[in-house]
Amino acid sequence: MISYLKGKFTSNQPTQMLIECNGVGYCVYISLNTYTKTQVLTEGLIHCYFHVKEDGQTLWGFFDELEREVFVHLISVSGIGPNTARMMLSSLSPEEVQRAIATDNVSAIQAIKGIGPKTAKRAILELKEKMGKLVSSNSGTIAATTHNNSSANIRNEAIGALIALGFAKNASDTMVAKVLNMHPDASVEDVIKTALKAM
Repeated sequence: MISYLKGKFTSNQPTQMLIECNGVGYCVYISLNTYTKTQVLTEGLIHCYFHVKEDGQTLWGFFDELEREVFVHLISVSGIGPNTARMMLSSLSPEEVQRAIATDNVSAIQAIKGIGPKTAKRAILELKEKMGKLVSSNSGTIAATTHNNSSANIRNEAIGALIALGFAKNASDTMVAKVLNMHPDASVEDVIKTALKAM
């Protein structure tokens, strides 16, 4: 299993990043939470989880160990796969997911796309004790220079991220336009988070 990757961030988008380690480029799927914390970095350490299933293998990356722990616990629940777990960690921070489960907040979990009432209750039932024991353990990240993001097209990046998270293109386009109309100076992560809450 790949526990972590330490190298250059050659590409960083809201749903995935490319990390170059000793000349090898790894495609790592990430949450909006991790993107927010790494978007200004050009290199660093990303904690990983290697997911294997019958029809493919994917590498998931996390800014800190807490997020990875929460992700691993979430995908252990029937009805929650890696994409749904990423959606949860894009809508809420790892601490908010942990708190919602530990305090029986069914409505907060159920409000996330892809989570119905039965799955929300199952997650709380199966994970309440485990989430209560989790302790944040953030690893230091390599000092890095600011990533040049001046040429990024916030609208297209936000739409692309929503599509990657499972939303329809037309719905994503409409919602991003609505958010940007209300908040023209919003960053791409703010646009995505606002859209996620409204969709």
